[in-house]
Formats: sequence, C-alpha cells, structure tokens
Amino acid sequence: MRQRSRRDAERHGRRAELLCAWLLRLKGYRILERHWKCASGEIDIIARRGRLLVFVEVKARDDWASAAESVSRQQQVRIARAANRYLAGRPALQQLDQRFDAMLVVPRRLPRHVPAAWSESS
Repeated sequence: MRQRSRRDAERHGRRAELLCAWLLRLKGYRILERHWKCASGEIDIIARRGRLLVFVEVKARDDWASAAESVSRQQQVRIARAANRYLAGRPALQQLDQRFDAMLVVPRRLPRHVPAAWSESS
C-alpha cells in the first residue's frame, strides 16, 4: 500500500512538472531539461529565456502555503549544487544570468510561478 501511494505521488508530481513546463513555454521560456539528475541532486526544470537561465523547483501540495514552505534550505543547497554540475559541462551557458525559481501547484488552479524564489548564496 505504501509503495502504491509513493507511486501515485510521483505520478502527481510528474503531471505537475509537465503543467509547469507548458506554462513556462507560454511565458516565452525554452525548456532545456526536465528531471535532470546528477550525484548532487535533481532539477525539475531547466529553462532559458533570452540571456536568463532558470533552474525551477516544482512543488505540488494541497494549498499554496504548504507548497511555498516545502522548498527547504537543504533542497535549495542541493539544487544549487546540481545547477553548478549542470553548468560545468556546458560552458556556453555559464555566461547567462542565472536564477532559481519555484513553481507552486495546488489542485484546480493554474501553477503559481515564483521568480527568484531563492539565491544560491542565501
């Protein structure tokens, strides 16, 4: 039973990420990667718009407050490390401005995009 609920949660999260990717596309971003993984961690969405490279964490929860609170400091550090690993292999992207965003997803609502949700140094 527990495994099934974990599987359902993963499916729900993937659907939320897909919805967020589409919303970012509508806002003019080009999706470079989804579910990018390395030893340091995973980045849900990596997108680019002009000279801006955005690393996006997607959080799907029952309400806005719990979604916003669910991006822990530890996760932020892991995502920043993963972003550095991603950039290490892509010198052309290192010259772009970089930002860490969050996208919050709750039932029956459009995702909420939070630009610059945190900085690497915070």
